[in-house]
Amino acid sequence: MGFIDRLFGTSKDDLAQPEIRFGRYTDSYKRTENYEAWDASLRFFEEEDFLNSYRQFLFYLRDQSEDNVHYEDKDGGISFELYQGSKKICGFADDKKFKAEARIAYTESLNVAFMRRLIEKNFSLKYARFALDETDNITIIFDTYTLDGSPYKLYFALKELATNADKQDDLLLDEFRELNPVETAHLQELPKAEKEAKHQFIVDEIRKALHILEHGALSLEQYPGGYAYILLNLLYKLDFLTKPEGHTMETLERLHRKYFAKDDKSTLEKVQLIAKGLKKLSERPQEEFFKEMYQVRSTFGITTPVNHDRVVGFMDSELPNMDWYFDNGHQGIALAIPGYIVGYCLFNYAIPKPDRDLFFLYYQILEADFFRSLGFTIPYVDEKSGALQKRSIRKAIDQLVAENKDQFPRFAPNTSNLEFGSHPAFAKSFLRMMRPLDLTRVH
Repeated sequence: MGFIDRLFGTSKDDLAQPEIRFGRYTDSYKRTENYEAWDASLRFFEEEDFLNSYRQFLFYLRDQSEDNVHYEDKDGGISFELYQGSKKICGFADDKKFKAEARIAYTESLNVAFMRRLIEKNFSLKYARFALDETDNITIIFDTYTLDGSPYKLYFALKELATNADKQDDLLLDEFRELNPVETAHLQELPKAEKEAKHQFIVDEIRKALHILEHGALSLEQYPGGYAYILLNLLYKLDFLTKPEGHTMETLERLHRKYFAKDDKSTLEKVQLIAKGLKKLSERPQEEFFKEMYQVRSTFGITTPVNHDRVVGFMDSELPNMDWYFDNGHQGIALAIPGYIVGYCLFNYAIPKPDRDLFFLYYQILEADFFRSLGFTIPYVDEKSGALQKRSIRKAIDQLVAENKDQFPRFAPNTSNLEFGSHPAFAKSFLRMMRPLDLTRVH
């Protein structure tokens, strides 16, 4: 019985839920055998048994649910391939050298602009380098002698190579029309209905947020911080729920960076900048969005692993900010603040699995209409009245406890203090319920 089946307490035959992925991939939820392989890889490397060290290292990287890493003995060494988003990384290791390479794009003419871009990018890389191969493919390469190729170095080097390959191919192809895609056969196109639902959600949610900015009861000039919560909540929500690639993902990341940049811009200026960027994003042709909507496999997470205390600390610093808006009837901003907390954590951190599961449930409750547009059956909110369904929500939380009990035996949310009178009140009580959780993990 799968997660969705357990969550709803029904059999797969009774309730078929779509197989849709949400949020950013993290490699923090590895199994015990993966950690054992890592220890073995370090031990073999110290013994200068390099091939066994690399076999164990590649096993450590493998995520069975992603089917992201393949390797085999070949020609006296190990041939391997791994996937990161839209790119496939191929490599070979023997007892003398370890090399990995990813092809990014093909060019028929060497344009000065993108060549300069890649040369500049090389200065920021620690392990890998962009280059041209003999057939004019733009590639990114990492290689090292085995004596200097410890598992620690390989992990960070391959992560740098893979994440840069994944990001740069879409950005370069979007900006430089003379470049052509390469090695895209492994990408899985999303169903048309899913693409349409996600595109409609992006456009509608941006339009709603911009309408609030223009016609909200509070003055934007006097309360820019409140409207910042509206836009940042939206930014992170779009990232998690639509799981974009390419230009859309880069736009959301860029707007996030600009808001938190330590510069001379005021909060008002940054709010206006984000609003302008989101408006421009919503005006892109539908077919441009559709090009970036595909299913991928990943090996490396791009978020920072943190513990539950870090999540609690962020809650404690932000959640009190909703009180004034809630008490004075500004429900939209009040609801955006817990949404911002949830989204910020999912956007920036690899949080403990029970926290991630609860945050996903939060989105299913607060964004029930979107999930229904994707084909999910969502029992947490009445479809007509919008009323929160206490029994279904509490049952879902109980199911998450059962899901995580083997690794997190002390995970026991107290649902008795959940408030169901309004969405903002519920959102606040939901995060308060999470605060005292004991997420001590048992390997």
